[in-house]
Amino acid sequence: MLKKMFVAPDPGLLRLRAATRAVLGITLAVALCGTAGHSLVAAVTGGLAALLALFTVTDPTVRGQAVTTALLPVVGLPVLALAAVLHDQPLARDAAFLAIVGAGVYARRWGPRGHSLGVFAFMSYFVTQFLGTVPAQLPELYAAVTVSLVAAAFVRFGVWCYERRLPQPPALPAPDSGTGLRRATTRQAVQATAGAGFALLVGQLLSQDRWYWAVGATWWIFVNTTSRGETLVRGFRRFLGTFIGIGVGALVAVPLHAAPLPSAAIIAVCVFGIFYTAPVSYTWMMLAVTVMASLLYGLLGLLDTGLLALRLLETGVGMLGAVLAVLFVLPITTDATTNGWIARALRSVHASAASAAARLAGDAQADPTPHIKELEAVLARVRMSLAPLLHPLNPRRVRKQRALRVMELLDDCAAETRALALVAADADASHDARLAVACWRVEAAVRALTAAPPTRAEAAPVPSGATGGTEADHPALHHLHALEHALTDLAAPLQRSVDLQPQP
Repeated sequence: MLKKMFVAPDPGLLRLRAATRAVLGITLAVALCGTAGHSLVAAVTGGLAALLALFTVTDPTVRGQAVTTALLPVVGLPVLALAAVLHDQPLARDAAFLAIVGAGVYARRWGPRGHSLGVFAFMSYFVTQFLGTVPAQLPELYAAVTVSLVAAAFVRFGVWCYERRLPQPPALPAPDSGTGLRRATTRQAVQATAGAGFALLVGQLLSQDRWYWAVGATWWIFVNTTSRGETLVRGFRRFLGTFIGIGVGALVAVPLHAAPLPSAAIIAVCVFGIFYTAPVSYTWMMLAVTVMASLLYGLLGLLDTGLLALRLLETGVGMLGAVLAVLFVLPITTDATTNGWIARALRSVHASAASAAARLAGDAQADPTPHIKELEAVLARVRMSLAPLLHPLNPRRVRKQRALRVMELLDDCAAETRALALVAADADASHDARLAVACWRVEAAVRALTAAPPTRAEAAPVPSGATGGTEADHPALHHLHALEHALTDLAAPLQRSVDLQPQP
């Protein structure tokens, strides 16, 4: 965990930029709320709105990000009103909360925008429980949220829009075929609602005032996960981060006695930590979130060690709700999710190789670069889906070793496709008729690996002499044959049969 935090690479300093910009945007939002004379409750609401706008909006284009940011108040403000109106009606309040949980997860089927709007809707309802919002406070909260979102957008799109100079990442919707309960997003919506219902009921048995922490824990465990394994690992990391964060919060927040300036300074550090660590360590991110929440409770005059202990208990309840839901309610297996992403990675490998070969054959329009970019993005998602199998607590060593081998060979495939693209970019590279044959073999290997697995557990051996050709004759041939070898080696860990007979 420490290594992930302090040694993880930060290409282009993107994490550092995002974290610094978040501190600037949220500081501006809170400062504007203070200048406008808003109460501390309104300033906290506005600050959280700015944080969510900077954290959850992840559309692949700057224009898309701006549109999503503009839509946040469209879903957030009505939810604020609904929660405030239902404040004194527990049954209706709880039912509405669960409905928003289900709708928020279901909205993920519409990609990053649906995900962002779903998170903002949920958190708008959550923050009213956190602050005990009543209808009389709505005008002030509306003004604070609006001002804060404008401030966040000004910093993100006006003052420091570093994304404009970055290449546009490919959009990667999750493999989600089927209809009804066969769709992953539908199943997750049902799971999240069931888990949140459990968390709500048990959380209220622990506390009639702070039960919403359990629902919040369940919700955030489901964010950015698809399979059963991913959700279980995320739940463990959330609990661990909260546990450590409560210890840090007791040491930092309690002795401050709600002193405004030191608390504000440490909250800024926590905001930086949330954004800087989120891409590499969910545990560290949750530590920062927990310390920030402790400081906010201190500023509101509610903090004591008993409250911190209750937060840990409620988080445990939320984790248990998520675990029970993914295990017993329409489970989505790790294998099903991982196989979908691996198949997509293999298709990207083939598309990259085919485009490079076409370029070498004289097709000036062929360009492997977009396929390679997609492959890099897909491989990142493969790593995420394989994370449960690679976790130190995974007792199934055979599956763990197989997952490690799959990731190693996919990285080899990516390296060979990048090298092949460099050869294809050379204007002096000459066409070799064997490139077509080599590409056919790559395509055949991909087709075999993405087909349904055979009934036997072990992959069929590749016939001797199947690779053919002399690798050293042409640099492109060398990379294509190396790519073919990596693909055929994938047969064993993927439990597929790859039988590359000469092309008829």
